[in-house]
Amino acid sequence: MELWIPITIAAAFCQNLRSALQKHLKGKLGTTGATFIRFGYGFPFALIYLFFLHEGLGHPFPVPGMDFFIAGAAGGIFQILATFLLVHLFSFRNFAVGTAYSKTEPVQAAIFGLLILGETVTPVALLAILIGVLGVAVISVAHAPLSWRSLSASVMGRPAMIGLSSAAAFGASAASYRFASLSLGGPNFLMQAAFTLAFVTLFQTVVMAAWMRWREPEQLTASLVHWRIAVWVGFVGVLGSAGWITAMTLQKVAYVRALAQIELVFTFLASWFIFRERVSRLDVIGCTMIAGGIVLLLLGR
Repeated sequence: MELWIPITIAAAFCQNLRSALQKHLKGKLGTTGATFIRFGYGFPFALIYLFFLHEGLGHPFPVPGMDFFIAGAAGGIFQILATFLLVHLFSFRNFAVGTAYSKTEPVQAAIFGLLILGETVTPVALLAILIGVLGVAVISVAHAPLSWRSLSASVMGRPAMIGLSSAAAFGASAASYRFASLSLGGPNFLMQAAFTLAFVTLFQTVVMAAWMRWREPEQLTASLVHWRIAVWVGFVGVLGSAGWITAMTLQKVAYVRALAQIELVFTFLASWFIFRERVSRLDVIGCTMIAGGIVLLLLGR
């Protein structure tokens, strides 16, 4: 098995756990505060990981160029926007379906991968991605009455537009991170990914803290008050981000983000066991389509 596959699956699990914790804090912090804690409490762990690779394992630091800083900063901004929109989406739909709207990301990641990195995908891989996205579309209407009116409302409604925008921002962020990591050119994929992660999370923390200090100081204060849960959001968030960037250093963005749809399985487990939300027959059909798309992707690359 190629290394990027288990790394991506582990990152998907961490992302699901982080999203669950953020949803729990959404009512206490608000959208901005719940977004900030992912980065503000995450960057110390990113720095610890970086210095562990350097001091503990002896990997030298890479020498970044201007391309790295531009791509890393752009990816950081896109990720802030994407996370903000995803957290805001929790206000409109339940946890499982709200997350599903953002899962059109693989198609959009493939587009941004082509535009930013010049990466293409095979016809079989594209079919696999589309099957997975169709599975997400089935899930997105699973909890609505099955009528053309409800289907149109689900596809064209405000939650869908927010989810699609979040997916686009996540796709642009992923392609930017891969560009930044590859621009380092060494010394190895672990250090490239860790260096990228450390820069990005530090940049995001500074940007968001400055914004909140200016526009929403009460949210900055609240994020400090709820540090006991927030620190776990930061920890699992960095674990997930380290996994994503490492996998995307090894493999094309479109393939990594397509496999990442396995997170939806973890999402439904969280919805069922933690949030006690109903899982319908369409949920199962959608998950089966996603799983089929993932199998086709892994076999048809």
